[in-house]
Amino acid sequence: MTGVPISGATAPVADSTGNWVDRHAPEWSRPYLRLARFDRPIGSWLLLMPCWWSAALAAGMAKELGQLPLFCALFFVGAFVMRGAGCTWNDITDRDLDGKVERTRSRPIPAGQVTAKQAAAFMVTLSFIGLAVLLQFNNFTIATGIASLIIVAAYPFMKRITYWPQIVLGLAFSWGALMGFAGTFARLDLVAFVLYAGSIAWVVGYDTIYAHQDAEDDLMIGIKSTALLFGDRTHAALLVLYGLAVTLLGTALLLADSGWFGWIGLAAFTVHLVSQIVRLDIHDSPLCLKLFKSNRDAGLLLFIGLACDAVARTMT
Repeated sequence: MTGVPISGATAPVADSTGNWVDRHAPEWSRPYLRLARFDRPIGSWLLLMPCWWSAALAAGMAKELGQLPLFCALFFVGAFVMRGAGCTWNDITDRDLDGKVERTRSRPIPAGQVTAKQAAAFMVTLSFIGLAVLLQFNNFTIATGIASLIIVAAYPFMKRITYWPQIVLGLAFSWGALMGFAGTFARLDLVAFVLYAGSIAWVVGYDTIYAHQDAEDDLMIGIKSTALLFGDRTHAALLVLYGLAVTLLGTALLLADSGWFGWIGLAAFTVHLVSQIVRLDIHDSPLCLKLFKSNRDAGLLLFIGLACDAVARTMT
């Protein structure tokens, strides 16, 4: 594929990664699919996990499974399209910075495959799809979902002003921990907020691992992150963050009166997080990426436990 001339120069073209987008998608659609990260769906899965946790935990508390399959399906679609919209917004705001970082310089906008205006139009389209999904819920859930957009809009700018942008990411990526309760009960109680707080700590932890891939480039161009803040103390920081996540999630399960299946799911989740800390080498970028991606499996372990607990509670 030939680069698009920009200001008399030829912009770099996004590298082929050999995924389904490069192999099967129509050529015209590939830059847009890459903008939405549909070629790299791990972020969508991580956004989805708190949604599924809250849906399963709320179903168990209500002892009603009727809405759980529908909620899980709606959250699945919503997570993928809204993560796509969020990534597109991030690429629009970071288009100058992305060209200076090795891992991001081949993204569609700095590579000259799409313009910022084209990306914005694509983002609006994804947002309307997300709105269509949101409108399937009750009015309280709709309002709760819309409120998250403030955090999503602010996130790309945080890395310029604070070493804790991962907290803002956690606020956004954990919002689904509120949505299941909003959809089930049309209100938010203490259980929902404790689950939300636990998810935030989890997100800050796993995104710190992810950020170590870009630590050297970020340092050179003045981008801040918890990876740079923690440095060689990352293992200790992860012990605190993941420990806080497990403690808060366990508190949510206790408040929700979860049964053994829920606690087994949390135990499996905990073992997975501990294994990440043990295996982590912050100077090994491929390993950092692998451990970051493995958090989808950690999240699924907890969800399976919560879903089994919901089923068990409806049978008592």
